[in-house]
Amino acid sequence: MGLFQEEYSIFPTNYQEVLQRIRKIDPIKYASTRNYLNGSVTYLSPYISRGIISTKFILSEVLNRGYNPSKIEKFIQELAWRDYWQQIAISKNTAINEDLKHVQTPIANHSISDAIVEANTGIIAIDKAISKFYETGYLHNHVRMYVASIACNVGQNHWRKPAKWMYYHLLDADWASNTLSWQWVAGSNANKKYVANQDNINKYCFTNQKNTFLDIPYEAFSSLEIPEVLKKTSSVKLETPLPEQKEIEIKTSLPTYIYNFYNLDPKWDKDIVANRILLLEPSHFSNHPISKKTLDFITKFSKENIDQIQLYVGEFDDLVDKYLLKDMHFKEHPLNSHYKGAEVNRDWMFDVNGYHSSFFSFWKKCKKQLDY
Repeated sequence: MGLFQEEYSIFPTNYQEVLQRIRKIDPIKYASTRNYLNGSVTYLSPYISRGIISTKFILSEVLNRGYNPSKIEKFIQELAWRDYWQQIAISKNTAINEDLKHVQTPIANHSISDAIVEANTGIIAIDKAISKFYETGYLHNHVRMYVASIACNVGQNHWRKPAKWMYYHLLDADWASNTLSWQWVAGSNANKKYVANQDNINKYCFTNQKNTFLDIPYEAFSSLEIPEVLKKTSSVKLETPLPEQKEIEIKTSLPTYIYNFYNLDPKWDKDIVANRILLLEPSHFSNHPISKKTLDFITKFSKENIDQIQLYVGEFDDLVDKYLLKDMHFKEHPLNSHYKGAEVNRDWMFDVNGYHSSFFSFWKKCKKQLDY
């Protein structure tokens, strides 16, 4: 318990505490401060990414407190970004693992700068944030963009390996959001690259650093050589420390509900008597590895909040064959498209589906469904 009490204090594993956090959201303050390191952010991202709560549920809870959508549009937009990335992943599937719109250029390597991994870039705010990231599994969204910009647009790393490194350590690891956001920064999923100079970092991270490789005007980025500190790269070893599989007890007369890394919803048909299994597939985590900290977070949450849930480490088909399962239930997600049984749709904020080439074309349709 000590590990979670000390390191996960900002991310409790008690569902009632998560609900209390939603009730305390200040969407107006969020809009004006969210880009600052000490901004009034919600700290709900791990619960959204793990399917514990939905963006639709959060929006409903906030609107039920009497806020007019026109007054909290920025907050709603940021929630909508999450659904937007998910819709792209559903539409494009494995294509999101490659440069989606444009080929990233220039590229010096397909690894990651050691200075980033070691929190030794020389940019004080970034290095402190990465060090804390390893301890907590949390990284402020603005800092994620800074790190991605340094990796891809200054260090000229191709986005894929650095994105996997960040995903590995994030409690809110989401393959679509992480992958597509990195591509957005690198210019392979946007029409321009995102860059931030030292003045920008100083403003939002409350530092006053000068004379760094980022202490340049924005027009200088296009001709910036790779700084010496970023030139050394290596392939980081990322492996998921899955536990050994133990026997589980199955009642074949009951339906079986499958939970996984992207669905830990404790309210999902909770009144139905069923076998409930947290499925950890080695094949999935071989392609999308996560850290022990993240693995501990999901197993602890599921054990505390989903009644009689059992852990199965193995492939979906092996689980079905071994226990002769027939009545299977699972929630839709692109990474479990090989599941068989009764598929349940996720809750979306808006009835806007399919691929949109830009967020704002997506948002334009979403906005029409809000009652201003």
